[in-house]
Amino acid sequence: MKSFKKPLQTLGYAFLGIFLSDCTQKNVSNLSLEKSISNVESIKGRKEYLNSPYVTAGDRLYVIGHQNGQFPDLGWHVTGEMGGIWNHPIKLMDGFTGTISENGQSVCLSQADEFVNFPFANKLTYQSPIKGLSVERFQFVPDGQEAAVIEYTFHNTEAISKTFTFTFEGYSDLRPTWLGERTNMIDGKDEATWDETTKTWVAKDALNDWFVMFGGANAEKVNLSEKALCDYTPQGQGCRAALKFTVTVPANSSKTLPITIAGSYQSSQKMKDTYRFVQANAHKLLAEKQARYKSIEQKTRLTIPDKKLEQAFRWVKYDTDWLIRDVPEIGRGLSAGLPDYPWWFGVDGEYALQGLIATGRRNEVYSAIDLIHKLSEKTSGNGKILHEVSTNGAVFNDGNVNETPQFASLIYKVYQWTGEKEFLAKYFPTIKKGLNWLMTKNDANGNLFPDGFGMMEIHGMNSEMIDVAVYTQKAFADAAEMAKVMGENTLAKEYAEKALLIRQKINKDFWVADANSFADFIGTKEQALHLVDDAIIRADTLQKPWAVEELKATKNKIEALPSGTSQGFVLHHNWVVNTPMEMGIADTDKAITALNTASKFVSPFGVFVTGIDRDETAGKDEMPTSLNRKIFTYTGAVMTLPTGVLAISENNYGRPDAALGYLNRMTKSFSFALPGSIYEVSPDYGMVAQAWNLYSYGIPIVQQFFGVKPNAAEKTVIIQPQMPSTWDKASLENVSVGDNEISIHYEKVGKTLSLKIEQKNTDWKIVIAFPKGKYQQFIINEEKVKTTNDTNFDYVESSHKIITLNATE
Repeated sequence: MKSFKKPLQTLGYAFLGIFLSDCTQKNVSNLSLEKSISNVESIKGRKEYLNSPYVTAGDRLYVIGHQNGQFPDLGWHVTGEMGGIWNHPIKLMDGFTGTISENGQSVCLSQADEFVNFPFANKLTYQSPIKGLSVERFQFVPDGQEAAVIEYTFHNTEAISKTFTFTFEGYSDLRPTWLGERTNMIDGKDEATWDETTKTWVAKDALNDWFVMFGGANAEKVNLSEKALCDYTPQGQGCRAALKFTVTVPANSSKTLPITIAGSYQSSQKMKDTYRFVQANAHKLLAEKQARYKSIEQKTRLTIPDKKLEQAFRWVKYDTDWLIRDVPEIGRGLSAGLPDYPWWFGVDGEYALQGLIATGRRNEVYSAIDLIHKLSEKTSGNGKILHEVSTNGAVFNDGNVNETPQFASLIYKVYQWTGEKEFLAKYFPTIKKGLNWLMTKNDANGNLFPDGFGMMEIHGMNSEMIDVAVYTQKAFADAAEMAKVMGENTLAKEYAEKALLIRQKINKDFWVADANSFADFIGTKEQALHLVDDAIIRADTLQKPWAVEELKATKNKIEALPSGTSQGFVLHHNWVVNTPMEMGIADTDKAITALNTASKFVSPFGVFVTGIDRDETAGKDEMPTSLNRKIFTYTGAVMTLPTGVLAISENNYGRPDAALGYLNRMTKSFSFALPGSIYEVSPDYGMVAQAWNLYSYGIPIVQQFFGVKPNAAEKTVIIQPQMPSTWDKASLENVSVGDNEISIHYEKVGKTLSLKIEQKNTDWKIVIAFPKGKYQQFIINEEKVKTTNDTNFDYVESSHKIITLNATE
């Protein structure tokens, strides 16, 4: 176990990133990295969550510690090792400590007083035991670099100069990622050596060419035999090495001390090259990262009356960028979550990348799809899409059944945004193989409902699952459209007919009228009895008496069924019963009924993954926090994905106010524990950053409230706004569609709607759609126009660069 000695006084301690100083730098710079960034939004953390994780993110390297500055054992995939500094597929360091010494007394900086998060950096603040001295630790990870920079700034508010010793102790832990043993990555003991030329410590794994180094300007070597100043004992086969600095801070002034950390899993020379480059270019690299995040902020820029939701949407875009994991030998893609899922998943990407393409990140979407596709083809080769793969390329799960159809729909969604037929042509052969595998290998009874695990990882839930059936239907519908584009008209007709038939069967066979819900699964009486017994034990263990009573009544009904009966069963009220509404394939009357049922299985923060876990009071407790729990468990979880799915579902059936209600529930978790982030499990449990959050915000806001429906291949964008009643004024700017970019400004005053739509390219057509008969008069660019009508909508069209429309009810 790792432990920290209590400080004599509250003091700061340094965070490890990857910092090393080049010996050619003769003086500690007075130019603070933090002060070099300007007009950057930041969010302060809550003091009660100082003892919880943060991430300093980069695409090659990241740092995870606690907001109080410590690096305790974190995580369970590699038990206790998911924190620290990672350069996948290896870990570099467990962490580091900082100590201030004056007049023979040393104090470990082990308890920060404040944590501040920037979109691309962090800052920790400490009150020093030296009167009039405070310490700040600012850290960031440069893009594309196997390195991190950590800068200490010492502030002297007294009228006299102060001189003291600062000691930086780094703890290497060069070890493989999860499943490293499958690719012959064997952890050896680390050994540290002093490099007099660079004034740095270099640690190497004894069995591998894995390296990490750290140093700073004017560093002095601390002998390895000297006792550690902080009582920090990480697990593993790492080693400790320390640097000492003599720091003088003039009166009423500040002094900065940058430390660079760099690593490599290839060679010592590569590590040293990275170190020198980052150490010499830290300010430039920070400015470049700031500029890139400004671009993320500007793309799909949201302005709405609810400023907390607006801020959450902006930061979810940042948070998603934190999760990009680039391992050049394997690929570049969006990982699922930190700290315990820093690798790649099929299904997580299939949700998250829909949000990423809707927020203008085409290149990242393309690279992530390419990675999952490449690894899936290597693993299975039959179109089956994998579920989970570690950063060393070792596949843990070659795929649940839902991943394959969801991949098809993801490809079509991205094609709608980009319009690139070459992209479609690359993946359509895999889609055809995958749909063939789906139906020939997983549908033994030939009823068009594949058997096997979907999103619910509950033992025994692998018969005909509702989400698998729904995503299969959507896959065939989308594949039919893709087949048309590829000129395979016979196949398109076959796929479309199958999609229609599956849709009809879902509405018939999965609907359970007496439960006012779609079924969790279709199975036999015997399967249902086994699952209901397990569910009763679960509900009883969680002390949910209402659920126990309901389940026992359900069991009595099941027992009365003839032996061998196969039908739909509602047992768990799992969130996936809402997928028919998420995909918009539920009959309207059934959808409204099911959505009303779904609204019962919520907490103030969102939707329960498993409905029978909800509180008897429908979850009115606003503070069910991890501060009161000692052991992590997903049982009883409320998550953003199920909540986002219900927001999307409500919008699909014309209920934007209900959809906004779910978004507001999710947003209660924003900055709850980690400032600027929304946890995987609401409000403060599980992963501190989660990829599919962008799906849960991006689709309802971009594609439903603002109604952006792209058809980039035809150079057409349909705008079909469906705003919540409380949004009387809203804008969404710089939305990338193909080679075009559009901005939408919405305003509603009384019975008059005003829209201003701007586009970059006038060879595109903007189609503005409204529910049929809602508005009686349309004026575009000051000219009264007639609408084009169909069964459900009134349309107006324009190709102007600026389109101003006024519509009156």
